[in-house]
Amino acid sequence: MKLFSNSFHDNHPIPSEYAFCAPDKVNRVALSSNRNPHLSWSDIPAGTRSLALICHDPDVPSSGEDVNKEGRVISADLPRIDFYHWVLVDIPPDVREIADGAQSNAVLPRGKQGPQAGGPMRHGINDYTQWFADDAEMQGDYYGYDGPCPPWNDSIVHHYVFTLYALDVPRSPVEGRFRGSDVIAAIAQHVLESARLTGTYSLNQDVTG
Repeated sequence: MKLFSNSFHDNHPIPSEYAFCAPDKVNRVALSSNRNPHLSWSDIPAGTRSLALICHDPDVPSSGEDVNKEGRVISADLPRIDFYHWVLVDIPPDVREIADGAQSNAVLPRGKQGPQAGGPMRHGINDYTQWFADDAEMQGDYYGYDGPCPPWNDSIVHHYVFTLYALDVPRSPVEGRFRGSDVIAAIAQHVLESARLTGTYSLNQDVTG
């Protein structure tokens, strides 16, 4: 099973058009195009009845004390946690790609609607839901894809891991308002095979990525 993208190469930088935020010389960061990248796959195993796609960043600071603070730098030694950017389930087994911009094409304050994602597909909520929970202008349920926006003062490049799972069930066993961790737990006994594609991104102009 293989996962590809025409938008970026494995272990190479993700262009800013696929990010939630882009570098800005005046304000450090600015909202970006937030397009979902193109993805395609091949060599789906026999017996696949649906596919699930999850994108997560494993490099998010475990503490927000220094995040985006002038005069401070987030240490590379700080423990890191996962942040889920995209949760898409019930992809039909005969589907072979997701087009550039098909599931996200802008930053929408309060998030995109869900869970319906076209046909039988469903979106889960991503972790911007929690990130903006206390922001009166941005709070809401963020369904579907919302791209990278790592802290502009982070000393490390962030990695965005797109994982495609081939499942032996036609519908992922999650309902209602679900997150990436919910899906991973629910499909654990149903994965036939998986494939990964990783992109990098940074808003720190002193860091490559």
